Amino acid sequence: MSHDNTVSARKNIGSGSPLEPRIGFSRAVRKGSHIAVAGTAPIADDGTTAGIGDVHAQTARCIDIAETALRAAGASLGDVVRTRIMLTDITTWKAAAQAHGERFADVRPVTTFVEVSRFIDPDWLVEIEVDAILDQTDQADQTDQAD
Repeated sequence: MSHDNTVSARKNIGSGSPLEPRIGFSRAVRKGSHIAVAGTAPIADDGTTAGIGDVHAQTARCIDIAETALRAAGASLGDVVRTRIMLTDITTWKAAAQAHGERFADVRPVTTFVEVSRFIDPDWLVEIEVDAILDQTDQADQTDQAD
């Protein structure tokens, strides 16, 4: 079996956050056909918390941020295979689920809801992690059939 090692090149995608280099993380990482998006908080464009007190609005904002990172990695929400929704109050899961369903009803990735004690910012009620896998269309990515 032969493999082209160049297809597994790593691509780090940043969001512009000053914390990324300080902490040593990326908003997303693409390695070959796999893309992982870090825990995404409901941060508005101006750096404040979006949708304070509103789990649905915060979940939608998290998905928007994750989608931007996916696009920068060459993917879309349609490539998502797993989401993890972390809530500070698990009893609010229905509001988060509604926002998730509005964007993923046709995609239907595997999804987990978990309760966490808190986030870095006490106004954040939810964070989301996303994993995506791109379809293999490049011949160099195909497994050699002659084993």
